[in-house]
Amino acid sequence: MGRHWKSRGIKGAAAAVGVLVVAATAVTITNTQAAPDDEEAPLAITNTLREKAAIPGTAWAVDPGTNKVLVTADSTVTGDRWNILVSTVDSFGSRAKLTRTSGTFRPFAEGGDAIFAGRSRCSLGFNVTTADGQPGFLTAGHCVQAAQRMSLTPGGRPVATVQESTFPGQGDFALLTYDNANTNAPSEVDTGQRRKVRIVRAADARVGTQVQRMGSTTGLRSGRVTALNATVNYPEGTVTGLIQTTVCAEGGDSGGPLFSANGNAIGLTSGGSGDCRNGGVTFFQPVRAALAAVGARIGGGQSN
Repeated sequence: MGRHWKSRGIKGAAAAVGVLVVAATAVTITNTQAAPDDEEAPLAITNTLREKAAIPGTAWAVDPGTNKVLVTADSTVTGDRWNILVSTVDSFGSRAKLTRTSGTFRPFAEGGDAIFAGRSRCSLGFNVTTADGQPGFLTAGHCVQAAQRMSLTPGGRPVATVQESTFPGQGDFALLTYDNANTNAPSEVDTGQRRKVRIVRAADARVGTQVQRMGSTTGLRSGRVTALNATVNYPEGTVTGLIQTTVCAEGGDSGGPLFSANGNAIGLTSGGSGDCRNGGVTFFQPVRAALAAVGARIGGGQSN
């Protein structure tokens, strides 16, 4: 599958405004045989899932409020694979819940317009400053699999170069630096209609928090965080440590910013299922983990 990128260029992410709806449950499975109710239960469950049910099209995450593991399967998990997943989750009793979601888990990427590498595009996440003081930005790691340099227009002159990236594995993020060290790269997200949100800090996600996302395909969308430390089994490989949300996204939204209205940078769009017409489940790379891995900090130059 092609990789896709989108961005409002140096300003942040892309255009239009909308609202989110989530679609997730066609099947819910629990069991009255309870597993141990302690802090170690989620870790034991996720380890078992990794060993017995790491099936493409599945994902799991932990709700720290209930100490329950939320397991999700997309439409491709059928037949024997579905039966294996059901029996595995059922063995955990009330400590785990299995749901179906429409569509297919995939990194959100496709041909279009915005941040480009050849015919691939994604969305710019957050402008940052590197450890040596260079202006740069974060996006999704799967967005830079096709090329090491990116432009702001289709087939345009490259303006940024990949310095580090991770995908698949322990995250889905990439750091690029602007080729021009004097690039004006303000710490803000352009939410469309001449509105901007000033990004002032990186923050952790919390279950139940209302969040917003920008992307160059579907614009501004909102929803809430539903679980943390998610593992997603994409066709390209397994990615760990993600944030699970109800915010919708589509191809080309990859890499775009997940943030709060008060200026907290929270995540980068990784992938999920569904779309912004029918809803779905979307996963995000935590920003603080990405910043720590690449040695950068939120913030850039001042806007004009």
